[in-house]
Amino acid sequence: MSTAPFARRFTLPITLWVQAASSAAVIAPTVAAPRLLERLDLGPIGVGLYIACVYFAAMFASPLGAQIVRRLGPIRASQVALLVSVAGLALLIWPSRAAAMAGALLIGLGYGPITPASSQMLARTTDPRHYALVFSIKQTGVPLGGVIAGLTVPWWLGWQGVPGALAGTIVLCLLGVASAQPLAAELDRERDAASPWPRLAAVMAPVRFVAAHPSLRALAACSFVFSMVQVSLTSYLVSFLEGELRWTLVAAGAALSAMQVAGVVGRIGWGLVADRGPGARRVLLGLAAGMMVCALAMPALAPQSPVFAVVALLCAFGATAVGWNGVYLATVARMVPHEQAAMATAGTLFFTFFGVVIGPPVLGLAGSLFGALGWAYALLALPLSYTVWALARARWDRPGALRQ
Repeated sequence: MSTAPFARRFTLPITLWVQAASSAAVIAPTVAAPRLLERLDLGPIGVGLYIACVYFAAMFASPLGAQIVRRLGPIRASQVALLVSVAGLALLIWPSRAAAMAGALLIGLGYGPITPASSQMLARTTDPRHYALVFSIKQTGVPLGGVIAGLTVPWWLGWQGVPGALAGTIVLCLLGVASAQPLAAELDRERDAASPWPRLAAVMAPVRFVAAHPSLRALAACSFVFSMVQVSLTSYLVSFLEGELRWTLVAAGAALSAMQVAGVVGRIGWGLVADRGPGARRVLLGLAAGMMVCALAMPALAPQSPVFAVVALLCAFGATAVGWNGVYLATVARMVPHEQAAMATAGTLFFTFFGVVIGPPVLGLAGSLFGALGWAYALLALPLSYTVWALARARWDRPGALRQ
C-alpha cells in the first residue's frame, strides 16, 4: 500500500459516509411512500416501480462506473454520483409521475458507481488480512442511510411535507460531496484523464470479466437473490407495518431504523467472523438459511402481535438480509488484484442490481394477489433455497479457490 498515511486513515470513514448519503437518497422516497404515492395517485405497487427504476439505472451505471472511476478517479466519481442523486431527489419533489420516474432513474444512475469507486479505494488502502471486516464496515453505510431516512423522513414529512423530507436528504448528499474532497488529491492521482468516456457498450466488459471466473459467477448468482430479499424487505416494510399491522407512520419508520441498525451490527459482526472464523462461504451460507427462516415467519405477524416480537423478528431479518454485503464484496475484492477491484465489483453488481429490479415489483404483485405482504415475504424462501444449495456445494474456502 503506497498511499499516504492520511489517505489510509480516512478512506474508510469517508467511503462510509458517502455510502450512507447515497443509500439515504434511495431509501428516503420509500419511507415517504404513503404520502408521496398520494401526490402521484398511485397504489402500493408504485413503491415497486420506483425501486425497479432506481436499480434498473444502477444496474447499468455500476459497470459504467468502473470506466468513470478510471477517468475521473474514485473520489471525483463518487462526488459526481452524489450530485446526480441530488438532481433525482429534486425531481421527486414535483408532483408529477414523469418527473418521479426521471428522478428515480437519476437516483439509480448516482447510486451505481458508489460501490465500485469505494472498492477501488479500500482495496488500495486496506491490508488484505482485514478485507472482510473493513468492507463490511464500509457497507454499513447502506443500512446507516436507512436509519437516517427512517428517523428523519417521518419527522420532516410531518413538518414540511414531501418537499421538506426530500430536501433534508439532498443536504445529506451535499455534505457527502464536501467530506470527500480532502482525499481527492491522493486517491485520484492514478486516474487516467485520457481514458475515453464510457459508452453503453462498455457495460458488458465487467460482466464478461465476471463470466470468465467461476467463483465470481457463483457469487454474482447468490447476490442476485440476496439483493431481491434485502430491497424487497426494506422497500415495503413501512407500507407493511402501516397498512397491515396498523402501526403509525412514525412507529413504522422507527421499526425500519431498528432493522437497519441490526443490519449495521450484522455487517460488522459477519465481517469479523468471516475474517477470523469459518470463512466467507460458511458465513454466507448461514445468512442465507437465516433469511429463509425469517421470511417464512413474516405471515405470522398481525395487528395484535406484540411490538417486541415484531421488532425482534425484523431485527433478525435485518441482521441477515441487510448484513451480507460486506462479506460478499470483500470476497470479490480478494479474487482479483486491487487495480481490478472496481471492474470485478462492477461486474458482479450488474447481477446484484438486476435482482433488485426483479424483486420488489414481483413482491408487490404477489402482495396484491394475496392481499397481504406477509405472505409475499414468505415466497422469498423459494429463491433463497437455491442460495443455500449453491453455497453448501461451493468450495471457495479451499486454498487457491478464490483465484479460479
